[in-house]
Amino acid sequence: MVRIAFEKHLQELQDDVLAMGSMVDKAIDRSVESLKRRDLDLARQVIADDAKINQARFDIEEKCVHLIATQQPIASDLRILVAVLNIIVDLERMGDHAEGIARVNVLMGDMPLVKPLIDIPRMAQKSRGMLNRSLTAFVNRDAEDAKRICAEDDEVDNLYDQVYRELITIMLGDPRTITPATYLLWAAHNLERVADRTTNISERVVFLVSGHMQELASRF
Repeated sequence: MVRIAFEKHLQELQDDVLAMGSMVDKAIDRSVESLKRRDLDLARQVIADDAKINQARFDIEEKCVHLIATQQPIASDLRILVAVLNIIVDLERMGDHAEGIARVNVLMGDMPLVKPLIDIPRMAQKSRGMLNRSLTAFVNRDAEDAKRICAEDDEVDNLYDQVYRELITIMLGDPRTITPATYLLWAAHNLERVADRTTNISERVVFLVSGHMQELASRF
């Protein structure tokens, strides 16, 4: 009976992680959409909602600590709890990156976009896809898909490099674009970091399955 109750708590924790991941996914989507549409009200809503993501992290963390303190989990259970504690930190940071994109939009105010947003939304779509797949891999304990997700980080890096080159070229051609182009660079960098943190989650999935931590994504 005690074991059944403990497994129920672990399932609830997993559900909480998925719910937090959904909040983060929505924040990333809305932050980029606010930038595309130059919707400052939506950007401010993303900024305000970041507090909910932070609270979700604290609530899950508290549950994990309580289970460790009261249930004396065995090694495999402890791996789950340690993985969850690390995953929610990365999710909370992704929420911060989404908030950062929204803040960029607010800082830009009525400045026009210096270029059509093509690759930044692609970065967001790819990063969100990686995030959702990494959480699915967590639920399914799918270490092989987690490894494949890590390998896809290069695609986001390549898109970021493309955005960087284009914006630098624009700035060199017209110094008046330096400020708004720099803001877009900040937005792109936030998305690049979302993908990096998704690889962290995938690495935790591999740890959960194998018991070994491996660095699976290129850091350069």
